Amino acid sequence: MKKLYRSTLDRKLTGLAGGIGDWFGVDATIVRLLLLVSGVFSLGTTLLLYIVASLLVPKAPFEVLTPDSPFRHYG
Repeated sequence: MKKLYRSTLDRKLTGLAGGIGDWFGVDATIVRLLLLVSGVFSLGTTLLLYIVASLLVPKAPFEVLTPDSPFRHYG
């Protein structure tokens, strides 16, 4: 089972959206857009949950770069 971590490579604020995107196997931009739309329609509840989750979810101890990772550097 894959464990949820906050990303250290794909981060804008806390790395949570990057970690969720990696966990589900989707682009982090899609997760960020879904969080934004959800935040608007939930009247800020999503923002509160995002802050709590950012405090509870640990930062990745290391980043595992897969061959299809956009951050993979060859050389």
